[in-house]
Amino acid sequence: MLRVGYIGLGLMGKSIARNIMKAGFAVVVHNRSRAAVDELAAEGAAAANSPKEVAEQVDIVFTNLPDSPDVEKVALDEANGILAGAKPGAILVDNSTIKPASARLIAARLKEKGIFSLDAPVSGGDIGAKNGTLTIMVGGEAEALEKVMPVFQAIGKTVTHVGEAGAGQVAKAANQIMVAAQMVAMGELLVFSKKAGVDPRKVVDAIKGGAAQCWTLDVKPPRLFDGNRNPGFKAHMQLKDMGIVLDTAKEYDIPVSSAEEHTKFFQQMIDLGMGDLDNSAVVGVIEKLAGVQIP
Repeated sequence: MLRVGYIGLGLMGKSIARNIMKAGFAVVVHNRSRAAVDELAAEGAAAANSPKEVAEQVDIVFTNLPDSPDVEKVALDEANGILAGAKPGAILVDNSTIKPASARLIAARLKEKGIFSLDAPVSGGDIGAKNGTLTIMVGGEAEALEKVMPVFQAIGKTVTHVGEAGAGQVAKAANQIMVAAQMVAMGELLVFSKKAGVDPRKVVDAIKGGAAQCWTLDVKPPRLFDGNRNPGFKAHMQLKDMGIVLDTAKEYDIPVSSAEEHTKFFQQMIDLGMGDLDNSAVVGVIEKLAGVQIP
């Protein structure tokens, strides 16, 4: 059976690695902070001290890291990176959300050494990661995807091969355009209803079965009504992703005026000290502007 490495055991990475283990794969893990490594090691994973050490032991190495520079360093560092340890024919699968340009750079550099690369960002939040129901958007070679597919089936319910290297990251950026729009729109409609004197719970019940129906309205309002703004996906990561959207749009001269406006709301969250809350907690910015609270 394939041996799998997982580097980056954060809010989602740890759950994804655990589901790979549950599917019966031998897993080697590495993380900058040790607690998550020790937790998974207690459940049967092998621990490694560097990305190089992970890559030396596995056929496929996954990464799930905060931003483009982090993935580039872990993948391409010639002393302790995946590039230094992986054998020809090995496959890097990056679950991070990074710039398409970075994904293409990594793929090109690894290909020079006979190593495959798939940019495979995911959507579905911490719930999808825990339940193994993530949506996976893949860029890279079909041959590599075919080899990785049994592992993807352990962590996601939908796997789409979008195109060549970088295509998965373009799809994820597009996904985040929609996510930001939904989070801001939901915040506005909840505050709109409350300040207009109508119970926002009943408004959500009334509209979520019609044209306004979406994952955000199905999942987020009950948590917000209970006062739960703890992260499934942190607001500062949403802001980071919107930066990727805006940078890529600028690179290709694409108008994204609504995305620019939505990005401002998430920037205000960070300015208000709300960056570690869930991205749905953007409603807090709108509450502050309107002078009401929805719970």
